[in-house]
Amino acid sequence: MSTAQPGPGRPAAVPGGGAAAAPGGSAAPRRPGSARRLFATTVLACEAFVVFFAALVAVGLQLAPPAAVLGAGGGLVLLCVLAAGLLRRGRTGYVLGTVVQVLLLAAGLAVPMMVVLGLVFGALWVVAWRTGGRIDVERTERYEAELARYRAA
Repeated sequence: MSTAQPGPGRPAAVPGGGAAAAPGGSAAPRRPGSARRLFATTVLACEAFVVFFAALVAVGLQLAPPAAVLGAGGGLVLLCVLAAGLLRRGRTGYVLGTVVQVLLLAAGLAVPMMVVLGLVFGALWVVAWRTGGRIDVERTERYEAELARYRAA
């Protein structure tokens, strides 16, 4: 275990694992990231992997024509990845993510096991929205309180 000394590139360590404040005062609080976006991205990324492997299983079990299963599965995977990437740009990613959830449920018409995946990921999508939104509100309130304290000091 090395004990690196503070230097030009290394701030001094403080109790609690953070870095020491800049000389002459403390640093302004940093705006928190979005928990909703983090949760939604995680759901869509996991969904992309699960849909990919579910499509391979459906092809192996011959539940539908292979070209249709691979085309629909590949399309859903691409939509998941695209929606996850667009989450940083505003509402477009969230709308596309919701469309993906509906399409996954609709895929259950051709491959019945997709209904189960659609229900599971749809529930996770709703939880990501609600819980992430609640956490974002709490983080914003805390950030504003810390910022007011910083400006008052």
